[in-house]
Amino acid sequence: MQGIQSIIPLILVFGIMYLLLIRPQQKKLKEHQQMVAALRRGDQVVTQGGLIGKVTKVKDDNEIEVEIASGVSVRVVRSSITAVTSKTEPAKA
Repeated sequence: MQGIQSIIPLILVFGIMYLLLIRPQQKKLKEHQQMVAALRRGDQVVTQGGLIGKVTKVKDDNEIEVEIASGVSVRVVRSSITAVTSKTEPAKA
């Protein structure tokens, strides 16, 4: 009986930590992965380095090409995109 009473507070602390820290972090990671997977040409994005540019080419699963100034394009790893500031409408079929 004494052993169970000493374990219950540890279980409660772990449960609270899970609800307040781990779960929201997993949700945010999932949202970021969905945002990065939905990138397409014409989207305006912000990179982790603070560069703002327009997606000009989606090269493959891991890389995109971003135009940061007229005539200046850089290759960027998809996971380094932190935000999409404006989305383009999908082309009508």
